Amino acid sequence: MLVVKEKISLLQMFSMFPDGWPGAGLLLLRAAGGVILITQGVAYFGDKRDLGVLMLAMVSVMIAVGFLLMIGFLTRPVGFVAAMIGVSSVFSLFPKSSVGPLATPMTAVLSAVIAVAVICLGAGALSLDARLFGRREIIIAPVHQERESKR
Repeated sequence: MLVVKEKISLLQMFSMFPDGWPGAGLLLLRAAGGVILITQGVAYFGDKRDLGVLMLAMVSVMIAVGFLLMIGFLTRPVGFVAAMIGVSSVFSLFPKSSVGPLATPMTAVLSAVIAVAVICLGAGALSLDARLFGRREIIIAPVHQERESKR
């Protein structure tokens, strides 16, 4: 009898959801990144300049990404988008805002660093991701029990 052993690997997109103080720290990190993005987006809408359709779409995405970071929904993909927004702000793809320190390169770098940290660490237990994809026990029956039950 030939037995083939298969190795099953799971993509762990939502691997850890720490609770307690680490979870609270991740909540603060997500909130900081989200507030920066939302504040910058609102500042662009508050400018009296005509922004054009593409820029309005980009600013709307910026606000949506900030909101999704704050609630912790699809945190790692949204964190990647937030990092790309920060990097594009550093390279002046967004117009300068008249709201002072909100559109400085340092704030954009800080936003990108926070987003990369969120990508690396995950959402934490105080997030919508933890509620949807959180800790679950998966029970896989041993192979010999399945064969005996078929007899």
